[in-house]
Amino acid sequence: MKIGYARVSTADQSLDLQIDALQAEGCERIYTEKASGAKDDRTELAKALDALRPGDTFVVYKLDRLARSTLKLIATLDDVKARGAEFVSLSDKIDTTTAAGKALFGMLAVFAEFERNVIVERTKAGLAASRARGRNGGRPKTDPKAVAKALKIYDSNTYTVAEITDMTGVTKATLYRAINERKAPE
Repeated sequence: MKIGYARVSTADQSLDLQIDALQAEGCERIYTEKASGAKDDRTELAKALDALRPGDTFVVYKLDRLARSTLKLIATLDDVKARGAEFVSLSDKIDTTTAAGKALFGMLAVFAEFERNVIVERTKAGLAASRARGRNGGRPKTDPKAVAKALKIYDSNTYTVAEITDMTGVTKATLYRAINERKAPE
């Protein structure tokens, strides 16, 4: 069975071109969606993938209708492959039922892995450069004097937690953590 997926980013865009192309390709089921490609929770895409069975073909009009980044694209195509299905992108002339299509998919996977590795390297280099300048990153530590003041006010049983956080600037989570640390056996 051929299962199609069509997506546009905004409500005022039309799915007609994609649907026509998917129907001409012989898709028996077509899932449509009006959602940003950057969203990870596209319900119709999830339904289309869930409908795939071994031997099926998942068809899209164009790769960018499926994912915005190479990493997401490869993850989605890996999902299709894991379900025992093939993949076809009409405009991009990618068809994993052919040897050339499988080779192209393999090259895309290599580029996706390269992209992941480059991102990791850049992140590590940026963190090292920040540390060299004395910046360790992360959220700044709350002033211990402010936490002590918040605990003292809390112990007075005069104010609510919301009022205490407003007066001291100590977050609710930090206040409760300090309360629990006091109660913890040493």
